[in-house]
Amino acid sequence: MLNYLFDFLQTMDVPGAGMFSYVSFRAIFALVVSIVMSVWLGKHFITLLHRLHISETQRDEVLDPFGKDKKGVPTMGGLIIIAAILIPCLLIGRLDNVYMLLMLVTTIILGVLGFADDYIKTFRHRKDGLNGWVKIAGQVLLGLIVAMTLRYSPQVVMNETVDRQIVDNTEVVVKSPDVKSTRTTIPFVKGHNLNYADMFDFLGEPNKYKAGWIFFVLLTVFVVTAVSNGSNLNDGMDGMAAGNSAIIGLTIGLLAYVSSNYVAADYFDLMYIPGSQEMVVFLCAFVGSLVGFLWYNSYPAEIFMGDTGSLTIGGIIAVAALCIHKELLIPILCGVFLIESLSVIFQRFYYKTGKRHGVHRRIWKRTPVHDHFRTSMADVLRLDPTSTVRFKGNDAKLHFETKITLRFWIISIGLAALTILTLKIR
Repeated sequence: MLNYLFDFLQTMDVPGAGMFSYVSFRAIFALVVSIVMSVWLGKHFITLLHRLHISETQRDEVLDPFGKDKKGVPTMGGLIIIAAILIPCLLIGRLDNVYMLLMLVTTIILGVLGFADDYIKTFRHRKDGLNGWVKIAGQVLLGLIVAMTLRYSPQVVMNETVDRQIVDNTEVVVKSPDVKSTRTTIPFVKGHNLNYADMFDFLGEPNKYKAGWIFFVLLTVFVVTAVSNGSNLNDGMDGMAAGNSAIIGLTIGLLAYVSSNYVAADYFDLMYIPGSQEMVVFLCAFVGSLVGFLWYNSYPAEIFMGDTGSLTIGGIIAVAALCIHKELLIPILCGVFLIESLSVIFQRFYYKTGKRHGVHRRIWKRTPVHDHFRTSMADVLRLDPTSTVRFKGNDAKLHFETKITLRFWIISIGLAALTILTLKIR
């Protein structure tokens, strides 16, 4: 909203009004405002939740081996994150930009879905929360909204190639035509743009393009659902999901900036996406909200984000990557989420196949896998004396929660660096 005011002031030649026309200024402004909002709101929100007795119920039957009991810590802190994203974006984001609107809609839809889950757990005392199929349905609906918007919005176009040439001693930008395309970036491959439609050449023209868009819609639904649930699984230790997601969000913000700047897009030989600069503003607000939330969520946590936060931040990451055609980089960039999700899937499959033969067997002591490193075999056997564990580890070398969290952050930083390197390693 402030953009329109400063646009007007700029026409009146008011000094300094032109600053809001620079994406770099608005992005940094959004980062600072979101940090301040998150810290300020967090203080008052925690006080309110304590007064209303809205807190985490101890669901884990295995307690922290170092005696940290988290019962009574307020939950639903994701509302702080959401507010700290929405307020700066509504103030300084360009609300006529389809990418900004899409990110705001993503935040609201998944925020409502996560809040419903937390509400049922907290007030209805149903530890499983919202029905799993309802969650999936909400994520699928969001995926369809995102895919259809990217397919039909006239603002969503891309230029596969951008070049700069000198003509009559003047630099001229030469772009390929604005097109709607199902092209995406493949890591580590020279000439690394893949058009999903080319996978269906056997259908002939124009059916291959129709099939390409259908594939893109299905892929969008899968990516939104998978990353959102992966983030949810990663949220199990103080500061874990917030820190990892801030690193991932910062990386996507950098990729969005490159995609929205024709000079950078030319240098890195990436597709140029007009209008995607608003993604940079949004993602800076996203990162700022998470950094501010860590003020209270770092060990020992004074508040948990709950599903209100974890589902939302995962969805934001997925949709942001899809908007800038970088969804195939997600397995690298969000490798921590992928590992957490696969650990749960493999554990359940391994346990069920053993149970058919009357054996209770596990791969890890607990999943998601971050819990494996703080769980003792004594706790596993206390709950299920018949269990066998493939990777038992050493009970004398269990790790503090802070060490596990920091090591996962370090892994995320390494994966983020590798993701950026894919722009040059081909």
